Amino acid sequence: MSHVWGLFSHPNREMQEIKRENESVSHHYTHHVLLMAAIPVICAFIGTTQIGWNFGDGSYVQLSMFTGLYLGILFYALMLAGVAVMGRVIWWMARNYPQRPSLASCMVFAGYVATPLFLSGIVALYPLVWLCVAVGALALVYTGYLLYVGVPDFLGIDREEGMSFASSTLAIGVLVLEVLLAAAVVLWGYGYRLF
Repeated sequence: MSHVWGLFSHPNREMQEIKRENESVSHHYTHHVLLMAAIPVICAFIGTTQIGWNFGDGSYVQLSMFTGLYLGILFYALMLAGVAVMGRVIWWMARNYPQRPSLASCMVFAGYVATPLFLSGIVALYPLVWLCVAVGALALVYTGYLLYVGVPDFLGIDREEGMSFASSTLAIGVLVLEVLLAAAVVLWGYGYRLF
């Protein structure tokens, strides 16, 4: 958790410090990913069960506590899986680099890069759809920035090559995010009708 502020205040220096720490995946998940991924889940649970989704037309769709809990657990699992998938994608894409980092390092890197997306979940306390989308888009832009800043040092490559690698990784990350969002919407719709 000590890196969260640094990722926003001085991302270059913080990414170098993260690389030097050589953190294990279990430590990283226990002390960062599990906690950060809980932020959007808890906020969405509170917002959707107490206020309800506001679609901007004055109507609200409020979830029951059971449905909110059920969907929150699924949403949490999807986010944890998303970080693991992106770590594996980064590791796979780095296969041709001479200083290829370990799979564990790639998963730690993916977890820290996802930090802005996790923090953007705070806005789900008041689940106004257009606001959630706008804040999520800003978080995605900053996540891309963290990729562009962190990849060159992480892989030991120059900035130009790092830009290409980060762009490819971001494109795959957006695809993974879209799949996770689609899964969440399908599960939410299914859960809403079921419960």
